[in-house]
Amino acid sequence: MHGCSISLDRETVQVLEDLEVTIEWPEGASSLQMLVSDGEGAQYCQITLERDPSDSFATQILLHPEGALGEHIVHIIYDTNLEIQACFQLDCEMSIRTDTGEFDGLYPQIKGFMAYDTLGIDIDGKRVYGYRSPDSPMIWIRDHAHQMKGFRYFEEDVVSAVEFFLDHQMPDGSIYDFVGKDGSCKRVEVEADVEYLVVEAAFRVWQITGDLEWVEKYLPRLDAALRYTMTSPLRWAEDYGLVKRAFTIDTWDFAYTGGKEPATGQIRDNEPFCIMHGDNTGFAQACNMLAALYEECNQVEKAEYWREVSSKVIENLNKHCWNGKFYTHQVHIDPVEVKGVDESRQLSLSNTYGMNRGVVDHQRCVSIIREYMERRETTDAFAEWFSIDPPFPEGAFGHKRLIPGAYVNGGIMPLVGGELARATFDHGFEKYGVDILRRYRNMIEKTGETYLWYFPTGEPSSKETSTSPEALPTDGWGSSAMLYAFIEGLCGVVDLYARFQKVKIAPRWDIATVRQAQVRVCYGASPAYVAYEWEHVLEKRKYLLKITSLADSIHLELLLPQEVTPTHVICNGQILSADNYCIKDIEGSAYVKLNIAAGNATVQLAYE
Repeated sequence: MHGCSISLDRETVQVLEDLEVTIEWPEGASSLQMLVSDGEGAQYCQITLERDPSDSFATQILLHPEGALGEHIVHIIYDTNLEIQACFQLDCEMSIRTDTGEFDGLYPQIKGFMAYDTLGIDIDGKRVYGYRSPDSPMIWIRDHAHQMKGFRYFEEDVVSAVEFFLDHQMPDGSIYDFVGKDGSCKRVEVEADVEYLVVEAAFRVWQITGDLEWVEKYLPRLDAALRYTMTSPLRWAEDYGLVKRAFTIDTWDFAYTGGKEPATGQIRDNEPFCIMHGDNTGFAQACNMLAALYEECNQVEKAEYWREVSSKVIENLNKHCWNGKFYTHQVHIDPVEVKGVDESRQLSLSNTYGMNRGVVDHQRCVSIIREYMERRETTDAFAEWFSIDPPFPEGAFGHKRLIPGAYVNGGIMPLVGGELARATFDHGFEKYGVDILRRYRNMIEKTGETYLWYFPTGEPSSKETSTSPEALPTDGWGSSAMLYAFIEGLCGVVDLYARFQKVKIAPRWDIATVRQAQVRVCYGASPAYVAYEWEHVLEKRKYLLKITSLADSIHLELLLPQEVTPTHVICNGQILSADNYCIKDIEGSAYVKLNIAAGNATVQLAYE
């Protein structure tokens, strides 16, 4: 005589894994119903089974868990009115596994680097925790905001540092650059990017956590930060309708002195001002982000206002700063004669950032990418990830170590390579993007280190050569940019809303000669995830993508092999009509594009 029971082959299951459920039949039972609910109590599985006379004692079922993470309940109801249940944990651990294994170690290695880049400061009874600058032991909102592109995937505290800078906003709406270990704060006057970066950081907090109450609390401060930029005579060029700054090297804080005096970071009497393109692509993106947050809070008129501001800034930027191939490094408002460099040829790092901010059109992005590709072919440097190229003459910016090829004066920066790689995947240069990721992966695997910048020879910056003796060999800024390109570009998982409720999935593994991939992407501060299994074996005409997520909608972009056109697109077993998908060419790369109004799906391509 047998009792009723449920046994599970393990207590914790990862998303994409199957769970073996063994159900024992009690005396007299001939059928049962199995109900499975997820971590939020939503039912996602309902199965009715008839007892098989040849298997009278127990039945095994292979369950594919999905839905919300946390405790899942397997509930069995027999036709004899007996009910039993068992529980297991569904978890999602960030991981990327492929048949080649080439890039499988990239995420854990970068996560390991970033573990050394954190800083906690106790101020007024509160813990401020953030990601520090690679070359100074302080939390700069700039460095922290940029590194959010990487640490969002594992960090549990994404709030405290952003809150600190907003809570300590100055009366005019401006934001401090950094907070030191002793709790002291400072604004570097020549900088013009701090306000838009704090908006970007706040937007990321919402995207990771979905916390709308937090957003509503800080919306007035975010609005005030951008209005400060537009009203301060130090930040806004009224005649241009653009953000201005002192004549610095791109977004850094070294202002031009012509070698006459050391750089101080402060605005001097008769300071020459310029328009730097990166300030304006960043400001335009922040306006759009603020508009999105206002929309979430049902403040439509304010959302429309900030979108109009963004649009006008980009119109003015393209009018004044586009030189036909890329954005001019600095457009001088006040004339400055710099001997020893052709400023018209200077390609500066914010060109790469601009491409990923959703405000630079496709054709300009293509032109910028081609410029980097051309310079890779002509440079003697080990990589084309220049902070600026060509560099300024020695001493021009008031720092003895800013020689040509050092730091922001022509040093090679992984952060530039990461941003460049991210852009290539959206604009039809996927092979170039994989090439950049491959070169970076090879470099960090060989040395076990990553620096903020390198000399063109490949020699890394060090305590002896850096502008700071505090420089880390675990640069979180550049490594997070590379991770950003890897996850959103090659793996192709992009959060289009918050907590992956709307997501783009665009696997580009074919370019890396991968045939099978399993990808799990999640946030460290919320139970949000997207996972998929991808397989493409061209000679067998097999293209299969299985997605598990919590999304309400998925936008798919499936990269096709060269000169291959699918005969059918099949979603969840149904052949789609041609009205339900399209094939779009992006600079010679063909993508099948379709939308799915669900979080779980199986998609297949059939082609000749």
